[in-house]
Formats: sequence, structure tokens, C-alpha cells
Amino acid sequence: MDMKAFVFPGQGAQFTGMGKDLYESNPLARELFDRADEILGYRITGIMFEGSAEELKQTKVTQPAIFLHSVISALCMGDQFKPDMAAGHSLGEFSALTACGCLSFEDGLRLVYARAMAMQKCCETVPGTMAAVLALPDRTIEDICSATEGTVVAANYNCPGQVVISGETEAVQKAGESLKEAGAKRVLPLQVGGAFHSPLMEPARAELAQMIEKTAFHTPVCPIYQNVDALSHTDPEEIKANLLSQLTSPVRWTDSVRNMAADGMTEYIECGPGKVLTGLIGKILK
Repeated sequence: MDMKAFVFPGQGAQFTGMGKDLYESNPLARELFDRADEILGYRITGIMFEGSAEELKQTKVTQPAIFLHSVISALCMGDQFKPDMAAGHSLGEFSALTACGCLSFEDGLRLVYARAMAMQKCCETVPGTMAAVLALPDRTIEDICSATEGTVVAANYNCPGQVVISGETEAVQKAGESLKEAGAKRVLPLQVGGAFHSPLMEPARAELAQMIEKTAFHTPVCPIYQNVDALSHTDPEEIKANLLSQLTSPVRWTDSVRNMAADGMTEYIECGPGKVLTGLIGKILK
């Protein structure tokens, strides 16, 4: 039996003009984008459709913009959006949960905006950074991070041979040097505002906890493979707990994709801007 997975991208997939074609061609999309402007209290559509790359890069804009593009793309598919399973990378997990009915459109957007603002604030008070490490085994990266002075952890397991590390700026630089000595093909500093998916995000996690507790979560239409444990979940309480842990825990994307494949995924569709996840899934499943 064919099983279809829908996957939703995270931060970094944004581009100028995103969602404009949907807005102009689809009445449902127009209604949802207009509602988003009302919920947020500013014209995010103006920045998405006409804004500069620089404006789109601000965390408080990027996260809701990618969420809106992803969720509205899915909802505008009508009967063609029939997921047997779903997953999202980091921020994309909120898109997956909203598209699959676990969160209402309004609640999903409000949570994403609150998350973005909490992360932005955290980045300003606790300086940190991230770097992509290419062509080293996961275990080697984990061992070197553990042995490095300061806070630095493996944060995104994107595909075999591509892991992102995250933590205090100096610790990430030191770990990067050791990783190169251990044979990493490249260690690429990422243009991000802070140390996402690391213990440095604890203040943001505490802030988001209050918001998540007040939000209604429902049983999604299909299992959601969550970042924290790469396993499928449908229980709203489990989903909530995992969503909260996600800010300070690694994104286990490689294992999520392998588990979806093991559970019968025969086809996947990327919902949202760009094709980043399609590229990663191609590397994970060959």
C-alpha cells in the first residue's frame, strides 16, 4: 500500500515574494493571509511579497513567514492533502501540526510568533552561534563537543555526513577546529542569530512553556514524527511535551526520515518554500 508523507521546512527556506502567487490565485489563501495580518497586528504579507532578503531574515519575520507559506500551501491542496504521516524540521514541526489539525491556524501562528520572539530575545541576551560539520560520523562529532570547554552540542542531524553544532560562540569555534583536525571535510559557520536547539535556549523554552500550556492541542489526522525522538505521535499531551523539549534538544531529522520509511512511506511531498528537505531525504534514503 502506498503511504504518503508530507514534510515541512524550517528556518532558512524563506525567499522574497514567497506566497504571493498563492495569494493572487487562491481565495482560501487570500483569506488566510489576510487573517494572519490581523492576528499578528502587522502586515507580514507585505514583507513576504515585497520585502528585502534582509527584512525576511529577522527571526520574528522568518518563522511566521515560513509557517504561513507552508500551512497555506497544504490547506490549498484541498483533497490532495491526505497525509498518512507528517514531519517538520524544527519550526516546520509547528507547520506539520497545524496542517494536520493538531493546532488551529490561529493558535499555530500565535505559538510560532511567540517562539520567534522568545528565541530572538534569548539570542540577544545569550550570544551563541551554529556551524555545519560535513563528512564526519555523528559519534565523533558528539565526542568532540563533549570534550570541548564551554557549551557546544550536536543540534541538527540533517543527513548522514551533515550535522549542525550549536552553542557558545567560542565553544563552537574551538569544537570546529578540533573537528577539522579529526577529518571534517568542512566546518561552515551559519548566519544565524543564536544557538538554536542547545541548552542556551532554556530561557526561550521557559517562556514558550506558558503559551503552550494555554493552547488547545487536538489529535492530528495522521501520526507526526517529532524532532525530539524521531518517533510517531498522535497523543496531544505527548506532542505538547515534545514540542516544548524541541527548543533545547537536537533535531533528529535523519532518524525521523528513516523511521517514516520503515513505517511504509513510499512518497513524500515538501510543503512550503524551497526544496531543502527533498535534498536531505534524497541523501538519507538514497
